[in-house]
Amino acid sequence: AMKNPVPQAASLLLEKLMLLVHIRPLPASSGGETPPPAPGYYDTSCFKRGDLLEVPRTLFIHFGIYLGDNRVAHLMPDILPSITDDRRQIQQVVTNKRLILGVLARSASVRVDTVEDFAYGGSILVNHMDRLFENQVLESEEAARRAEKLVGATAYSLLWNNCEHFVTYCRYGAPVSFQTDKFCETVKMIIRDQRSVLASVLVGLASIVCLGVAPSTTLPTIFIPFFLWMAG
Repeated sequence: AMKNPVPQAASLLLEKLMLLVHIRPLPASSGGETPPPAPGYYDTSCFKRGDLLEVPRTLFIHFGIYLGDNRVAHLMPDILPSITDDRRQIQQVVTNKRLILGVLARSASVRVDTVEDFAYGGSILVNHMDRLFENQVLESEEAARRAEKLVGATAYSLLWNNCEHFVTYCRYGAPVSFQTDKFCETVKMIIRDQRSVLASVLVGLASIVCLGVAPSTTLPTIFIPFFLWMAG
């Protein structure tokens, strides 16, 4: 017998929503935030200033630009830059609560962290996206300088200004996000399948409750302005 497509579609779309928010999955046994590895956990001798660092996770990929001396510039949703000027508070490792509130408020910052804080225990790929931009790779120093100029508070958009847009602008001169493109294609695919309309509605409701974001195309009209506001 054919499996019911509704729960499968709902699960897939929820995963894609989580992908764009960059939430760090916490271990099942943990009741709180998991501390990053101690300094020296990663061998940074193979990293060069201007390198694009990529950390694959279960549901998403996080990106940053290596600045040298164990420092990485990366864009993170964060509510604190919009409510305080206390640099000591802002510089602390971004928690999931700060991150989600930042997404809802469309607030973020390009911050400089250690490699350990940036990768948070994940494996690191170096310049893995270069193959997609064969003749567009800028000089390493130019990429690093671009990243440094953008350090500080910035607006955040799930679709138009996330961590992937930041690094592709710095290293290739063009802000693009393949994760965003894949997400949008997934939404279109699910919505085109009339059997999954109910799944789309359910995911939209769950998204608003959990993340404040919902796909728009076939959901009730009340969801459409909210999603467009989040995406803008």
